[in-house]
Amino acid sequence: MSYVDRVIDEVKAKNAHEPEFIQAVTEVLTSLKPVIDANPQYEKAALLERIVEPERAIIFRVPWVDDTGVVHVNRAFRVQFNSCLGPYKGGIRLHPSVNLGIIKFLGFEQTFKNSLTTLPMGGGKGGSDFDPKGKSDNEIMRFCQSFMTELCKHIGADTDVPAGDIGTGAREIGYMFGQYKRIRNVWEGVLTGKGLSYGGSLARTEATGYGLVYFVQEHLTCHNDSFAGKTVVVSGSGNVATYAVQKAQQLGATVVTMSDSSGWVYDPNGINLAVMKQVKEVERARISEYAARVEGVKYFAGRGVWSIPCDIAMPCATQNELFIDDARQLVANGCKIVAEGANMPTTLEATEYLIESGLVFCPGKASNAGGVATSGLEMSQNSGRLSWSFEEVEEKLKGIMKNIYHAADDAAKLYGFEGNLVVGANIAGFKKLADAMLAQGIV
Repeated sequence: MSYVDRVIDEVKAKNAHEPEFIQAVTEVLTSLKPVIDANPQYEKAALLERIVEPERAIIFRVPWVDDTGVVHVNRAFRVQFNSCLGPYKGGIRLHPSVNLGIIKFLGFEQTFKNSLTTLPMGGGKGGSDFDPKGKSDNEIMRFCQSFMTELCKHIGADTDVPAGDIGTGAREIGYMFGQYKRIRNVWEGVLTGKGLSYGGSLARTEATGYGLVYFVQEHLTCHNDSFAGKTVVVSGSGNVATYAVQKAQQLGATVVTMSDSSGWVYDPNGINLAVMKQVKEVERARISEYAARVEGVKYFAGRGVWSIPCDIAMPCATQNELFIDDARQLVANGCKIVAEGANMPTTLEATEYLIESGLVFCPGKASNAGGVATSGLEMSQNSGRLSWSFEEVEEKLKGIMKNIYHAADDAAKLYGFEGNLVVGANIAGFKKLADAMLAQGIV
């Protein structure tokens, strides 16, 4: 049995009830076989065993009181996965689906994603099974303050710098930052995604969606093509989806779908972002409201975004939302590119099918790295007490995404996998991690 297969089997045995984590490890390690085989020093140093095991996993309770005086208790996590490249860096997810396995999978992916940005950031992730939907601002504030009362013991600007994620936006980050500062009596860039009035970075809200489009744009440019005239389908309606839609439309594409957990809309004339943002960001309403307000739009309950014929598909909602049957439908309808805006939104089976069918597949650890890249830029601004313009940040983001594309593309070519950006991204991210870990000894 090969070294890679042995480590995958060990991960499956140790983490049997964590399917997302097993999926992420299997996908990454399998693609690394050519690199591992060519570098026997990795096995001698037990590099893979160390890279799949978090340096630290913290589990804690979060008691809080709702507006009627009832006490609730949620479970929270912070997984500090790998710090060889810099302070742990990764978001805080607030969603009922959150458990240790999901946070571990996200932290593992984050480690490779952060490596690809070339910025000095390690990998981590956190969250809670708290559901912010339907909660008042005061209830969310009390939860966030209780959450940070424990988390503040484990983070810091040079230790671990959390950020936003699903369910954690500017409001939640603000409450958490205020509580951290209150307890620790220090103002530091311990969180990214902050408001502009207290150390946040311009373009951070737009960064993941914009970065996704810039990654795809670089591929198109390298093949004498562009977004102009392309039909694009997008899932999700959060920050990633919203700003991917915005940038794709600015570059000449027609984006015809968006979705939320209740259903999806098809707008053949192209999504009207002004109306969509009013519905989703201001009113926090269901996406069916968009269909009620825009003429010619069809609303469908449940899933179905991937049934619409398109040139480019961008899954931007959550993990494992694009299944094998969806992949077959995309191929049958003539889709040419699938670019992941969310973390691992495509199942392993669907990913393999899309690549085998000749589609360009842009993996999330590369294509959605714009968010954490801009978080890294926010950290730099905080450290230097600087404030860059929107244009400055966006230009830096664009350069980072172009570099990530070429790092993945070049690594794929070097190891005989030309065109396979999944393998290329994994190898490029791994090589930097491996070199740093070997240089720092057995720790």
